Amino acid sequence: MPTHHDQRVLPYTADQLFELVASVDRYPEFLPWCLSSRITKRDGSVFYADLVIGFKMIREQFGSRVAAQRPHSIDVVPTAGPFRRMDNKWRFTDLPDGGCLVDFSVDFEFRSRVLNKLIGALFHEAVRRMVSAFESRARVLYGPGIALPAPAT
Repeated sequence: MPTHHDQRVLPYTADQLFELVASVDRYPEFLPWCLSSRITKRDGSVFYADLVIGFKMIREQFGSRVAAQRPHSIDVVPTAGPFRRMDNKWRFTDLPDGGCLVDFSVDFEFRSRVLNKLIGALFHEAVRRMVSAFESRARVLYGPGIALPAPAT
């Protein structure tokens, strides 16, 4: 499967964005294709979650282990479900002039060749839509954020 890596500067704090991404149980409220999610167990900075993802005729449930180091990182690996492998990482870095650098990467492969083929064709667009959904959710929760300095030209 292809991988996706994205970096963005957003007008929020690392703590705000960490909280947004770590609130897995709220994903069905804003994340495309997330039909349900629940946190099943907490153990210090690690928690376990079950999600159901659906798109057209496809519906898959999977479990994940989420290692969350507030406010700087969230790492997700599968514990059950359709993945042969999955690696999802979020990094949050407060910037000196305000805002936060968000570094996001995802790389996964399904056990099923059919799912790999189907998702492969849509992968980058789907990830772009999901990242945009997190940005939109941040605006809903935290407002427009701080005014960031214009990039140097």
